Amino acid sequence: MPKGGWQEFSSTESLQRPTGPTAAPTPKAQQMVRVQPTRGGRGGKTVTVIRGLELDATGFKALLKKLKGRIGSGGTAKDGVVELQGDQVDVVLELLSQEGYRPKRAGG
Repeated sequence: MPKGGWQEFSSTESLQRPTGPTAAPTPKAQQMVRVQPTRGGRGGKTVTVIRGLELDATGFKALLKKLKGRIGSGGTAKDGVVELQGDQVDVVLELLSQEGYRPKRAGG
């Protein structure tokens, strides 16, 4: 008997992605957006962290550009988390509220 004779996914039907209704994105006002200042693991520098945004890559990029432009400092978006340089919690809360989100301050 040759090696690799058994194939679970041998038919073309089993390789197709399931089709059906996809989950609708959560409305902005219902997303659990948390904004908090943190220093952990950043050499003592304060960073504002935004979690809970349900956006795609282009949405994160556009929001990050607005935030950085408004704040006037650097930042990044990675793994669904936005990080902005400095303690910018109040400005971020105001801007996210204007965008239609209901953000909350988290942590200290």
